[in-house]
Amino acid sequence: MKNKLGILIACLFCQIVLGQSNSRKSLHGQVLNDFLAIESGYVMNINANVRTFIGAGGLFDIMAKPKDTLLFSGLAFQSKKIVLTEKDCSQVLFSVKLDLVNNQLKEVVVHKDLKVKSLDGGSQKFVDMQFEDDRQSTAKNTVMYSDQTIKYGTDFVRIFKDVKKLLRKKEDVQEDVISDIAFAEYAKDNFTPDFFSKTLDLKPDEIELFLMYCSNDAESKKYLKPDDKFQLMDFMVNKNKEFKKATIIQK
Repeated sequence: MKNKLGILIACLFCQIVLGQSNSRKSLHGQVLNDFLAIESGYVMNINANVRTFIGAGGLFDIMAKPKDTLLFSGLAFQSKKIVLTEKDCSQVLFSVKLDLVNNQLKEVVVHKDLKVKSLDGGSQKFVDMQFEDDRQSTAKNTVMYSDQTIKYGTDFVRIFKDVKKLLRKKEDVQEDVISDIAFAEYAKDNFTPDFFSKTLDLKPDEIELFLMYCSNDAESKKYLKPDDKFQLMDFMVNKNKEFKKATIIQK
């Protein structure tokens, strides 16, 4: 009987410990920038579906636990996504560095027209010039790939393989980039401001956060073609209902 009672108490103790470790607690945080004090914007916990304002001094409070994903968004800084760790949640004040939105034009350098002196007799005579096969003036093709079957020929098979590798790398990079910023830019380019402000009833400073919230759903990657514009619109309308349910825990 005593053994059964001991086992029961141990089980209850384990459940209490696990419940406490899995429960969300108030996370005290601050957003920082090296050049400007950030005192506006939003922080959203995607897993808990709650959001809060960034207040004076860049301070915020939000319910969170380890492995939760936080989204930071505002008009003055670039959106950022962070997955919380045990260390983050155990800090007295969790700090996050954010980059400002850069709207400055890139420097444009204008050069005067360059005049190139033409070659007397044209360049064809250099093309037709014959070279002797010696150490100083060999005609060996060292630029283009060749398997030497044809001495000065080109190895098109090797070139095709190299190009295929480059294209594959570009495709992999594009798949990674589309997940966050690229999706937000694509949505803003393909829908008018009225769609976000009137149809979705979003404030100007909520739009970026909402688009980052949408990009966190793998479903968003399926509607990035011109023919899928209506499907993307329907997707965002449904995601907006979830977004609106997120409670503001700090004013």
